[in-house]
Amino acid sequence: MKNEDLDGNVPDSAPVALLIIDMINDLEFPGAENLLEPTLTAAQHIATLKERSVEAGIPVIYVNDNFGRWRSDFGDLLNHCLANNVRGRPIANLLRPNPADYVVIKPKHSAFYATTLETLLLYMGVKRLILTGISADSCILFSANDAFVRDLELFIPADCVAAEQETYKQDALTYMQRVLKADITPSSALDLASLMA
Repeated sequence: MKNEDLDGNVPDSAPVALLIIDMINDLEFPGAENLLEPTLTAAQHIATLKERSVEAGIPVIYVNDNFGRWRSDFGDLLNHCLANNVRGRPIANLLRPNPADYVVIKPKHSAFYATTLETLLLYMGVKRLILTGISADSCILFSANDAFVRDLELFIPADCVAAEQETYKQDALTYMQRVLKADITPSSALDLASLMA
């Protein structure tokens, strides 16, 4: 790193970051009818974890797919999910970002692929990631793989991820725990103070 900040804008500095992946989502795609209920349940746990994380000084980063809308931005996506009668509206309402939160737009499954996430984490000094969101067996899994090869320690609370089927979620969590050494402790049992130490 040549400088300690990003063009004069020093981001938060913390050993841990909370990633909220693809939760600002209209859920208007094939298969999403099966995803709504488990995602809403996960969203409730994520909202509580986010509140605890902010209190602990852990920065929150929304990493969201642009869903092929190359002329839109995150604000447009959020407004679409909040203003229209879409399946994902209650989730977007529950997890709408705060002004202090970071936003990274991703074009594909992984939070790292063709995004600014790695640079942001580097400047923040992040060594541990808490991954939350959808879907456990695709975007969470791809992001976890990419985090692992970057030597980031992984925490993936089992109650803060969802998939179209419970078996898909459990299979993904088992894989990430075994191969990626991810801690899948439920969010209520995560000791955020020790993660920050």
